[in-house]
Amino acid sequence: MNPFPGAPMRLQDFDFPLPEALIAQTPLPDRDGSRLMVVHRATGTVACRTFPDVAEYFGPGDLLVLNESKVIPARLAARKESGGAVEILLLRKISDSVDSCEWEVLLRPGKRVREGTRLYFTGRPRAEVISRVSPKCWVLRFDTGEPFERFLEREGQAPLPPYIRRTGKEGLRGLDLERYQTVYARVAGSVAAPTAGLHFTERTLGEIGRRGAETARITLHVGLGTFQPVETEMVEEHRMEPESFEMTEETLERLREARRVTAVGTTSTRVIETVFRNPGGPLSLRGSTDLYIYPGFPFRRVDRLLTNFHLPRSSLFLLVCAFAGRELMLRAYGRAVEEGFRFYSYGDAMLIL
Repeated sequence: MNPFPGAPMRLQDFDFPLPEALIAQTPLPDRDGSRLMVVHRATGTVACRTFPDVAEYFGPGDLLVLNESKVIPARLAARKESGGAVEILLLRKISDSVDSCEWEVLLRPGKRVREGTRLYFTGRPRAEVISRVSPKCWVLRFDTGEPFERFLEREGQAPLPPYIRRTGKEGLRGLDLERYQTVYARVAGSVAAPTAGLHFTERTLGEIGRRGAETARITLHVGLGTFQPVETEMVEEHRMEPESFEMTEETLERLREARRVTAVGTTSTRVIETVFRNPGGPLSLRGSTDLYIYPGFPFRRVDRLLTNFHLPRSSLFLLVCAFAGRELMLRAYGRAVEEGFRFYSYGDAMLIL
């Protein structure tokens, strides 16, 4: 059932041409060195700035909401007993004990993996396939012989999305572990970065504060729900996988009192709108959310959105179209392509007013 009544929408209507050369493969030397496209919903105007200029759009009564989830090095390289390579992406910890732990994971390639398959890492650590929970997800039991966090720190890599290519570029591992992480990340748990926040430096956050704006923090651990592709022909038929979130009472009060709320990223947006979905009743400040935002969604508390440039036909692009309108977003993205903006995780930023 469509929770946001309106005319049915086809996913193909949210497609746009994107030259592969515009997909950013590495971060810029400076975090705040990216460009900033400012889109005014009221007038439909678009301006091109640089990211440090973002502070000019904040003042007293404004609240900037950041997702402080921290990315774990969730991508692992393993081999089967036959010697075949398998890539593991950790999704969610299911259980943990002194001797082992179990995780829900994605495996690539996964077609020939069976229950009981053993996977090996450097040294003694290994994992065993326990079960298959969906066409794409498996449960692995890890036997590392040491605390799992220590094993992950040594073996894990930044969980970069597949459009960022690292084959033959192992020397970038350290750079990715540092830059595929916000400067304010605190609560470990994400398997993909809340990338809208990658542009911020302490200097930029400080300038926003000096202009009278306040900052609040929420947590949404990015998982399959955020980056899962939309594979249904009709927009309304897609379903989001749940992701865990948390908000403090202090943040809730700041949200209620703020003159304007600016969400940093689609993850912050989904947490805020999840909490405020039932404004007349009890509000849940922690749990999981499978909130799917697409055109027709009634925003209740987010007034402005700072985000990156997203994949066509993705749930992230659908969210920004819900916030600013499909026609305006397609026009803004078209301009971004014309002017050579950098796209996706390591790309440039957009502020929607």
